[in-house]
Amino acid sequence: MDMNTAEDRSFAVLRIIFGFVWLIDASFKWSPAFINNLTDYLTEGAQGQPALVQSWINLWIHGVSVNPHLFAIIVALAESAIALGLIFGLFTEIAIAGGIAMTLVIWSTAEGFGGPYAPGSTDIGAAIIYAIVFVALWLGRSWRYFSLDSVLKKKLRFLYWRW
Repeated sequence: MDMNTAEDRSFAVLRIIFGFVWLIDASFKWSPAFINNLTDYLTEGAQGQPALVQSWINLWIHGVSVNPHLFAIIVALAESAIALGLIFGLFTEIAIAGGIAMTLVIWSTAEGFGGPYAPGSTDIGAAIIYAIVFVALWLGRSWRYFSLDSVLKKKLRFLYWRW
């Protein structure tokens, strides 16, 4: 069943606002502090975690340690692309899928699955909530209004083969 126009527009507005949240976050990722300290952020995420979670995060640390600056730039580029995709409604489904993947990686590494899992722990981490917002944007088909997708879909059909 199709939603009404007011609901469609509401999801589109949520998409755009969420895109600006991602743009602000992406701007922080371009700072030298992040680019020069990516492995430190991951190492902090492993502190106080159970052995299984520490092993998972250490796997990522070893992978990122090959070239931490390159991985930091990839993260900054990915967050920037997600933000712009959401704001402009450009390849929105790809931006949403990428956002889900990115938030789950952040949640499972830098946020340590929202841990530490010890008495007194009171937070599950913000990234998992971001993933839920992305799912809502997908289910609400937020690309229907205020979106370049709706214009480009007609002109560049080959880029939108799935729709």
